[in-house]
Amino acid sequence: MFPRYRLVGFCGLPGAAALGRLGTGEPGQRAAEVEKVAHRYAAGREPLPVLELLATVANATAGPDGTYRSRTPAATIRRFHRVARDRRALLLLNIQPGRAAVLDEVKALRDWLVHPDVGIALDPEWEMARGQVPGDTYGRTDGHELTEVARYLSGLVEAHDLPQKPLVFHQVATSVVRAQSALRPQPGVALIKSADGIGSPGLKRGTWQRLVHGLPDGLHTGFKLFYEEDAQGSRLMTPKEVLALRPQPEYVMYE
Repeated sequence: MFPRYRLVGFCGLPGAAALGRLGTGEPGQRAAEVEKVAHRYAAGREPLPVLELLATVANATAGPDGTYRSRTPAATIRRFHRVARDRRALLLLNIQPGRAAVLDEVKALRDWLVHPDVGIALDPEWEMARGQVPGDTYGRTDGHELTEVARYLSGLVEAHDLPQKPLVFHQVATSVVRAQSALRPQPGVALIKSADGIGSPGLKRGTWQRLVHGLPDGLHTGFKLFYEEDAQGSRLMTPKEVLALRPQPEYVMYE
């Protein structure tokens, strides 16, 4: 996957505009839009459009099983997968686990993950411990759990003779990913650490510098932008500014 491609994507869930760009308009329209944006980030690489669909969404209420999460219907995932395939894009299934076990949520998506153009994105700030409620505090993961997910994906890649599969984890603060040194790359899996966080270009550069400091070997980088929130009281960073970050982000995601 790297260094051949630069991934550029939109995230969200249909009918939920507040959760990202994919929440508005038709999936085909959004796919065509992100394809145009991706070309602005090529910078010597092949642009690869990404649709990052929320497949597991954290909720403020426990729900019938007490997990504080809901799963996106298979029909919705199928619709976005068709669009991604038609546009030669990548579908990333985003997981906000609430109190559910992360690996269980990944395994629940197995029927999609055996396709060559489907990967996983994790949002550990929504991974809650016992007694925690999504939205009240940041959740967290660690290098051991991320390695466990990567190992599962690696097994699918080997068993089904698939191309390298991306595993993204979004990180909004240093506290969200503990024991990062325990993260172990796995065959057939491209690990991508995506720097999250809202703010002005200066604030976002500061977050970036903190999160990429001491980056383990074999870990690729991503950068997240917010069309509305970043622009409130400031402005959205330009592709030129994003590509000037070091190391240069290999996945750029817009919410």
